[in-house]
Amino acid sequence: MSLLSEHIPVLQVAVPLLSAPLCSLLRGVRLPWLLALAVSWFAFAISILLLIQVMDSGDISYHMGNWAPPFGIEYRVDVINAFVLLIISGISAVALPYARLSVAHEVDPRRHGQFYTAYLLCLTGLLGVTITGDAFNIFVFLEISSLSAYVLIAAGARQDRRALTAAYNYLVLGTVGATFFVIGVGLLYMVTGTLNIADLAERIRPLADNRAVQAGFAFIIIGMGLKLAMFPMHTWLPNAYTYAPSTVTVFLASTATKVSVYVVLRFLFTVFGPAYGFVGLTFEYIFLPLAILAMFIGSTAAIYQTNLKRLFAYSSVAQLGYIVLGIALGNIAGLTATVLHLFNHALMKGALFMALGCVALRIGAVSINGVRGLGREMPWTFAAIAGAGLSLIGVPSTVGFISKWYLILGALENSWWPVALLIVASSLLAVIYVWKIIEAAYFGVAPEGRGPVAEAPLEMLAPLWLMVVANFYFGIDADLTTSVAGKVAATFLGSGS
Repeated sequence: MSLLSEHIPVLQVAVPLLSAPLCSLLRGVRLPWLLALAVSWFAFAISILLLIQVMDSGDISYHMGNWAPPFGIEYRVDVINAFVLLIISGISAVALPYARLSVAHEVDPRRHGQFYTAYLLCLTGLLGVTITGDAFNIFVFLEISSLSAYVLIAAGARQDRRALTAAYNYLVLGTVGATFFVIGVGLLYMVTGTLNIADLAERIRPLADNRAVQAGFAFIIIGMGLKLAMFPMHTWLPNAYTYAPSTVTVFLASTATKVSVYVVLRFLFTVFGPAYGFVGLTFEYIFLPLAILAMFIGSTAAIYQTNLKRLFAYSSVAQLGYIVLGIALGNIAGLTATVLHLFNHALMKGALFMALGCVALRIGAVSINGVRGLGREMPWTFAAIAGAGLSLIGVPSTVGFISKWYLILGALENSWWPVALLIVASSLLAVIYVWKIIEAAYFGVAPEGRGPVAEAPLEMLAPLWLMVVANFYFGIDADLTTSVAGKVAATFLGSGS
């Protein structure tokens, strides 16, 4: 094995981290963007290699500085985090070609170097959270991604000063979440004397009745619940997605909450597991009711929004409800649905927020009144919204259908047929708010005073339609995603039994 291939896991994080400060030194608009684009595609290539290697040869353990775990820091790659790495880097690789014109329109040209510096730091943090095998390093990388995300959201202040308030609210709640998480990790360290996740899982087995372990579990779940915007701890999310620059919304909506879900899965099924009584109680009495509430309240709130970015932000709260519901089901089909929806929801929301960015570029707003009649003038953009909207609803042949099908199978496997009916009913609410947009765009009358509107540039339409096509491709041929998700579910539930 060559020297380069031996160090692939650390390159996944080191290259974006070292490239970030270089962006701030580059002048102009194009050079920082080109560097961020090259780094994103490099990270995507690395994640593909890691996933292939893990699927073929099993888990990868990389020892930082050749210090063996649990004393040294370990980067550990298995199927689940290789899959999440692919989601993060893949979304970034598609978002960056789209970003050049969108960022030029929405962000001060004098700040592009700093913008892409923050972007690469956010990418570094998300990749680091996912690949590290050390519980405290999860906190470190989580803070790197969060601090840079606050800056990225605040960059939307050029378009709307409310971006500053949104970033501040996210900072406060994000800090609370991170504090809860690190307290939980500290309690587990106090009892076990280790921070390595694999070693922690071994040492914690005989300590299920220890109060410090149970308190640590509670702190970690609440802290990450804030980070992943689990209902009712979602209040930071709508404003953050609404007022951030379009590229930032695309990236964060598709990746940040997915990484937080991954951390929850890692602790629930690697460190603890369903065999621990308090884990099963958490599934049944906390995750299940909160997931169902999120599905309905998030979708209902979306119906009444007039700002389309806010509409899809509330829709994300509902979609996160589906993800949490899959965990609550506690069986292979349900957990398969959760892992699938990490990927599928990234495709849906990536496409939808990209389309809204195209609209914002042309008319400077994304209100329901502003898009009236725009379907005829921007046919490719609104056809993309219609296609991704079908996926959001869960129409057959789309990725959204695959996720919900596995959720329903998981509910029926537990004989929870009322839950299966609720999944279908909540999907029908999505029909209402998606149709609301389609009706305005194709059947509405353009507001007075609005002149002719050109279609979005090809440079933005190409990444947008790549995402839309992926929504249908992986809905028709879901063998790759379902095999990965099924393997993850079987591994997690097998290790937890």
